[in-house]
Formats: sequence, C-alpha cells, structure tokens
Amino acid sequence: QVQFVESGGGLVQPGGSLRLSCAASGSIFSIGVMGWYRQVPGKERELVARISRLGSTNYGDSVNGRFTISRYNANNTVYLQMNSLKPEDTAVYYCNRDPPMGYWGQGTQVTVSS
Repeated sequence: QVQFVESGGGLVQPGGSLRLSCAASGSIFSIGVMGWYRQVPGKERELVARISRLGSTNYGDSVNGRFTISRYNANNTVYLQMNSLKPEDTAVYYCNRDPPMGYWGQGTQVTVSS
C-alpha cells in the first residue's frame, strides 16, 4: 500500500509563493497519473492539478496559470509550485493518484492571509 507524505505548506501573504512536495513510499511511475487535491472545511476535496506518467499536465480553472505541477519519478516525488497565491487558495493540500487510491496522507495546510 503506497503512502503519501505532503510537506511545504505554511502561512503566506496574498501574491506570495509556496512549493509543496509529496513523497510516495512506492513507485509513482507505476502508479501513473498523480494529482494534487485540496480541501476546505465543509467542502468536498477537489483536484487542482494532475500530471501523467510522462509529464503532461492539466489544471483546474481556478489555478491555471498560477500553479505548476511536476514530478520526479526517480525519487518518487511530486511537486506543486504555487505562485500569485490568493486567500481562496487556503486549504489543506493532498497528493494522490488520479483517480485516488488507498489512504490519504495527512496533507499540508496552506493559509493565504495578510
């Protein structure tokens, strides 16, 4: 059972940047498409970015042009570079396969506030 450990969140001012990391305990190349998700209290978890095994990417409308997903298959890590952050980006961010598999990690909290 592959596990995911997210890190890199924190408190940032509007317009700032953060880089999230996701370390998988198994081969992400074998897993295939990986995604970054986010969730705010009272709302469903949403997929914000996805990346194929070979690097093709897709983004949600709300983050397109501001976020960049990448992956490094050799060390089983997925990244999310977040620029021009807005208060509405505040959420707990998770990584998982797209579609999701197994158990979710603990996530990493991103708070965008002045």
